[in-house]
Amino acid sequence: MDFSALKKNRGNFDGLMKEVEKINTPSEGNKKDERFWQPEVDKAGNGQAVIRFLPPPTGEDLPWARVWHHAFQSPTTGKWYIENSLTTLNKPDPVSELNTELWHTGREKDKDTARAQKRKLSYISNIYVVKDPANPQNEGKAFLYKYGKKIFDKIKDVMQPQFDDEDPINPFDFWKGANFKLKIRNVEGYRNYDKSDFSDVSPLSDDDEKLENIWAGEYSLVEFTDPKNFKNYDELKKKLEMVLTATGANLQKAEQVDLDQPKPAAAPVPATQAKVDTSDEDESLSYFAKLANED
Repeated sequence: MDFSALKKNRGNFDGLMKEVEKINTPSEGNKKDERFWQPEVDKAGNGQAVIRFLPPPTGEDLPWARVWHHAFQSPTTGKWYIENSLTTLNKPDPVSELNTELWHTGREKDKDTARAQKRKLSYISNIYVVKDPANPQNEGKAFLYKYGKKIFDKIKDVMQPQFDDEDPINPFDFWKGANFKLKIRNVEGYRNYDKSDFSDVSPLSDDDEKLENIWAGEYSLVEFTDPKNFKNYDELKKKLEMVLTATGANLQKAEQVDLDQPKPAAAPVPATQAKVDTSDEDESLSYFAKLANED
C-alpha cells in the first residue's frame, strides 16, 4: 500500500472494528470447516442428495485424498484420542504398533482393545452439489466431501465393473462422468449407504465456461496428506500415553503393570470407539475431536 492509498483508506474504521470484534470473540474449538459438505438426515436417520464427484484440482494428479486416522476413548482415563495416523504417509505410528503388540499376546481382551483402537480410513474429494433437499442453498456449489470405504467401493465398482456388458465410467469426469445419488438409511443406529448409486453417464453441464469456473474453484487435496499437517511420532506417542494412562506414564511400563495385576471380577472394558457409521467410518468426528482437545 502506498501513501496515497493509506490516506484514502484512513476512514476504514468499521473494518478495523470488525477485526477487533473477531479478537474479542472467544473461538470455539474445532469450528466447522465451511469448505466441507455433509448430507443432512431427518429424525429417522434417513436422507438423500445428488452430488457429482469432480476432477483433480488444477496441478494435482488425484481426485481424492486418502487418510487413515484413529478415534477412540480410553476406559481408564475417559480421554479421547482423535488423531491422523502416520501410516497415511507410510511411516510408523505408535497406535498401530501398540495394537500389533496387543493382538499378538493372543489374549481375547487385548484383541478387543486393539479392535476398538483400530485405524479408520476416509477419503476426501471435491464435489458439486446437484440436489440437496434439506439445504437447497448448497445446490450449484462446490465443496469438499469426506466419505468412507463403502462409498469409495461404489466409485471403484463403476470404474472397474465386474461384468462384460458394463462399460467403465470415470465418475470424476465433467463430460463422461455420472451424478451420484446419495441415499442414507438408518440401519441399527448407523448410517447405511447401500442404496446409493450412480446415474447414467451425462455431462455435468453443456457450458464449458461454467465447468471451468467450477474447476477453478476446487480446493486443494494434497494438504490433507502433507507431512507438515501431521504430528510427528514422538508427539503422537506422548498424546497416546496421556490418553491411556492417568499420569502419562511410559506405555511399556503401564502395560506391564496391567498384565501383572490380578484379574478383576468384572470383565475389563476395551477402549471405546467413536460411534460412527461402520459403512462410512469418518462421517462426523468433530464432537469427539472437541472432547479430545479439552484435555
